[in-house]
Amino acid sequence: MTVFSRRSIFASVLLAGLLPSAPLFAADPVKTISIDWATYNPVSMVLKQQGLLEKEFAKDGITVRWVQTLGSNKALEFLNAGSIDFGSTAGSAALVARINGNPIKSIYVYSQPEWTALVTRKDTTINKVADLKGKRVAVTRGTDPHIFLVRALLDAGLTEKDITPVLLQHPDGKTALIRGDVDAWAGLDPMMAAAEVEDGARLFYRNAAANTWGILNVREEFAKNHPDIVRRVLAVYEQARKFTLANYDEEKKVFIAVTKLPDAVVDKQLKERTKLTFNKIGAEQRDSILQAGIALQKAGVIPASVDVKKALDDLVDDSFVAVTN
Repeated sequence: MTVFSRRSIFASVLLAGLLPSAPLFAADPVKTISIDWATYNPVSMVLKQQGLLEKEFAKDGITVRWVQTLGSNKALEFLNAGSIDFGSTAGSAALVARINGNPIKSIYVYSQPEWTALVTRKDTTINKVADLKGKRVAVTRGTDPHIFLVRALLDAGLTEKDITPVLLQHPDGKTALIRGDVDAWAGLDPMMAAAEVEDGARLFYRNAAANTWGILNVREEFAKNHPDIVRRVLAVYEQARKFTLANYDEEKKVFIAVTKLPDAVVDKQLKERTKLTFNKIGAEQRDSILQAGIALQKAGVIPASVDVKKALDDLVDDSFVAVTN
């Protein structure tokens, strides 16, 4: 058979729709997996410390690159830029990012935290959300604390226009509060726990249900091209989560080694305000994220034209987690 005739037959078959719709060429093999670690994701810190991913992928010649993220906004920024393949965020932050065009998939639950609250100094007269009217409030946009603040203001009949947001990363927000540069702060652990224990800061508004879950996200393109890699990463994440759940003293040791925080601060975050008993994004997690999205839509953060439920369905892919426990 001539080259011309072979090409003709190939073209005819293609036009007839008999060839599979998948790409004709496989994606480039993975050489490096870039993944974040964060102090708001204790499982990631144990995973990194134990070198479990490195052990899993050594036989494939795949290296693991770790990147620290200081908040959901940074993790989402890195995911959008392709700087990392996997990133830790709050569920609500991932939803807003997806609505704004960030091509990510939420694939795993690493924690059920109460990692945010509204915080003030011990010497202020702020005792409720309504007291924030006209006040300076430190906040990190694109994170669960920001979304928590917006929802709290909405419930109190206020909006961000009623306060003066001071845009700072979480550690700088804590510093600004303690220094007196702002009146309040939408806090995040472990900085929030440190402000309580070390500086006498007050959590004047708490709502555990409005803290959306700790969610691991993956770049959509990466998940599409390398689903087996994603499954393997999550299987190793599961090892780390189960180990962390069963070995609090080791989790605490790793956390202190990285953060240099005292025992009382670490216990407040990890023992009092963090649960590691879930792994799959199920009905409870979906509803938490959905309710956050609906509240943000009411507050005008998400456009009224957006179908929040559809956006959530587009965001979540729970197929990579084989077992729930």
